[in-house]
Amino acid sequence: MAPSGPITTPLTTLLGIQHPIMLAGMAHTAGGELAAAVSNAGGLGVVGGFQYTPEQLREIISEMKARFKQPNLPFGVDLALPQVGGSARKTNHDYTHGRLNELVDLIIESGACLFVSAVGVPDKEVIDKFHKHGILVMNMVGHPKHAVKALERGVDMLCAQGTEGGGHTGDVANSVLIPAVVDVARRYKPAMLKGQTALVLAAGGIHNGRGLASSLMQGAVGVWVGTRFVACTEAASAQEHKEAVVACDFSETDRTLVLTGRPLRARLNSYLKSWQVRGNAAQELCDKGIVPVEHDFENDRDDIEFPHLMGQVAGAITKIQPAKEIVDEMVAEAVDQLKLANVYLSSKSKL
Repeated sequence: MAPSGPITTPLTTLLGIQHPIMLAGMAHTAGGELAAAVSNAGGLGVVGGFQYTPEQLREIISEMKARFKQPNLPFGVDLALPQVGGSARKTNHDYTHGRLNELVDLIIESGACLFVSAVGVPDKEVIDKFHKHGILVMNMVGHPKHAVKALERGVDMLCAQGTEGGGHTGDVANSVLIPAVVDVARRYKPAMLKGQTALVLAAGGIHNGRGLASSLMQGAVGVWVGTRFVACTEAASAQEHKEAVVACDFSETDRTLVLTGRPLRARLNSYLKSWQVRGNAAQELCDKGIVPVEHDFENDRDDIEFPHLMGQVAGAITKIQPAKEIVDEMVAEAVDQLKLANVYLSSKSKL
């Protein structure tokens, strides 16, 4: 059990971490080095397992563990598990390439304390298997109705990500989504939490202590931080990507269907802008089950340039820093903000 930090929430107690800060399991960014750095700093490192084979994921987890300052630090693993077929988006497909069972077994074997599912809710059999081995399950949600579906399926925690966030996001802003999802979560008491109501993490636009403090005030028990950790010394993202975050203006990101067929926020470049001026062309392709960028590759388009994924908060990020500095600064500022909030209470208040 890690020593307590200055902010204790049900999340820190449940996971045995010092600070209520989780690394977002970002594809090709949240690798072994960054996940270890966040766990070493007292948060929870989460490995991004998007599209990796079991062999590749095993190697990343091994690298992370080799970098742990203490051998049994907690960590999580994130996979993208969209629904395929039926009423789902026609562009959805199996990112595990038919090897989900192997990936699940590997995550269990690795000793992860948390499994995170993005862009879809895992089947109940998968959730039950993780629970059987004492592993908590969290689902990413972008709308309160998604929270209901996930909790009915049996997840323990929700991560409410506002539309400001980088990568795949919904339409609802952080400030509206978080309290709404908290209200839903309070109606459920997952068995794994032994009497507690389901927990909610906040995501989307969070990069400093003010974001952490405000998220706690909205009922979240911690934060899921992505873009801030892209511009991080230990991130697996390319140096160009890190520098692009620092250079990005508040108005330079947008959501697009072009890359995956589902809304994904990235920094605009000439390739994405070329699709913007074509009106509904991307949506029309997606409705046919065709991912626009794949369509361009098949038609030998020669100006394809993959954009850098990031949230709107990139506009507030001014430098690349080590993970420990990011975590320490976030916690210190959150403590100051929470103390300030307490000052606002009247001494006559009977809370």
